[in-house]
Amino acid sequence: MANPLKQLAGQTVIYGLSTILARIINFLFVPIYTRLLTPESYGVVTEFMAYIAVLQVVLVMGLETGCFRFANKEGVDPKKVYSSAFVTVFCVSATFLALMIAFASPIASMLGYDGYGVCIMYMGGILALDAVTAILFARLRQENKALKFAVLKTIKIITETVANLFLFLWFPKNVDSARWLLHFIPETPDFSYVIFAIFISCIVCGLLFIPDLARISFRLDPKLLRQMLAYSLPLMVAALPGVVNDFLDRILFRFFDTNADAWRSSLGLYQAAVKLAVIMNLFIQMFRYAAEPFFFRRAREKDSRQLYASVQEYFTAFCGLVFLGVILYIDIIALILGPQFRTAVGIVPIMLLSYMILGMLFNVSMWYKLSGKTDMAIWITLSGLAVTALVIIIFMPEYSYWAAAFGHLASYIVMFAISSILGAKYYPIPYRWSRLLCIFIAMGVAYGTSLLIDNALFTGFDISTASSGQIVAKLGLHTALIVAYFAAVWAIIRKSSERK
Repeated sequence: MANPLKQLAGQTVIYGLSTILARIINFLFVPIYTRLLTPESYGVVTEFMAYIAVLQVVLVMGLETGCFRFANKEGVDPKKVYSSAFVTVFCVSATFLALMIAFASPIASMLGYDGYGVCIMYMGGILALDAVTAILFARLRQENKALKFAVLKTIKIITETVANLFLFLWFPKNVDSARWLLHFIPETPDFSYVIFAIFISCIVCGLLFIPDLARISFRLDPKLLRQMLAYSLPLMVAALPGVVNDFLDRILFRFFDTNADAWRSSLGLYQAAVKLAVIMNLFIQMFRYAAEPFFFRRAREKDSRQLYASVQEYFTAFCGLVFLGVILYIDIIALILGPQFRTAVGIVPIMLLSYMILGMLFNVSMWYKLSGKTDMAIWITLSGLAVTALVIIIFMPEYSYWAAAFGHLASYIVMFAISSILGAKYYPIPYRWSRLLCIFIAMGVAYGTSLLIDNALFTGFDISTASSGQIVAKLGLHTALIVAYFAAVWAIIRKSSERK
């Protein structure tokens, strides 16, 4: 069992290189965005990104996972699998892009952004290019070309980074030297700069895949495609409520925020705070890239289900370490935000815990992918979506972004519970729930102890005015708590391994 776990860990690291870089760079841009953009403009960026995230799921149609399923199936030619998937996604994406270009101005007006029709076109280009390259990236994952995957993702990220730096830091001071850019972006920095930078990076990424297109036959196998869509579309339908669930709060700010006239500002504050929880989301994304093909490859092995149970334990333990690492150093991490964006930092623990449960949900949800019961996923994700919507609609008018944060937490807990119960019935995996509970208890004890220490010794602590002695003392005690958690979790998992 050790070798498969090491292989998964190694691939997680490789896939994670590009994901880490993307998240870190995105994280490092938060100080720029929260200092050069107003909360309202940053809120608009957040709204646009929510639309992009939701529509990406629709355009790919679940065929990424479908490719993994059928490329590993006996008697099926992987080349036909990826060729059929690519041609299908390309045709759908091209049609979508044409519609976005044709109706750009009416869509912009409907959203309240008259004069920004070009941003709608950029969104169409981003979505079309991302959907097409998603199949090509899936093929790299299937072929275990993790390094190439990471390199291409990294180039895309670097392109977006350079474009952002150029647009925000150089262009406003040198407009006369590059007036041709005014055909694409306004002279004063606003949300369109962010969207345009992403669009440029997607173009570069698409060009990098031109050599790989030579390996695509561009032929459809109708029978195979029907089978793939029968498997994949339920996953897409299931993923859509899941993604909508993740971004529904951003969309509903427009309708339910406490301050209806300044909902974009509230959304900007909320998004800035959520960015501080990005490290947890980062690890989950890294893990998913490596884990999904890993789970499918190991499905036929005798001890695969015991292996899945062990993966859940290590994953949960590491997530607890990430949670404490962010929360116990939040005084320093919060300085990343511009001063006017720090009022929402209180929701960071809630979002970290939410993302942790979401990651655990990914593990327990593999049962319906491995067993082929993908239609069950629809009802699980719809239940989560209903919980999110209910919490936001009821509580956001009074509690603003606090309702959004707790809506996520409640939703993921409900989906995790339902998926675990159904998985135990249809595809039993011997999760050691007592071990997982002990990991949560260890994490809770460390966090609770930190709160007691802070209330007793560091009341009214402000890192910007505190003495160096106070800072060192507080961070030293918090570091000791993290070490204690690590030791406790190591003992829990080691004990579990000895009993196997």
